[in-house]
Amino acid sequence: MVARRAVRGAEPFGPAAKAGPPVCPLCGRPIVPGPSADEHHLVPVSEGGRDKVLVHRICHRKIHATFSEKELAREFHTWEALRAHPEIAAFVRWVAGKPPEYYDRSVRPRRRR
Repeated sequence: MVARRAVRGAEPFGPAAKAGPPVCPLCGRPIVPGPSADEHHLVPVSEGGRDKVLVHRICHRKIHATFSEKELAREFHTWEALRAHPEIAAFVRWVAGKPPEYYDRSVRPRRRR
């Protein structure tokens, strides 16, 4: 059996379970388990990152549509730095009015992997 790495913000038991659903570190809305949730590496795996954090799929797509992996590793590897970027700040203001399980299936990231 292979051990899986823990995902911050997704603990089903313990103190986090008593506090309620996990919260997206980018937009601050609750995360509903299912297709609207994704795991994000603050430092991309291609740049040596290992730790994963649970975020909304729409927030995850916006991050990767806005920044290259090199930019994420160099300048935008903290939530504060991401939220301070004008394009991400505008996105966070927009998505704040959407329900937690919202994600737009028709939106595709601008950059190809």
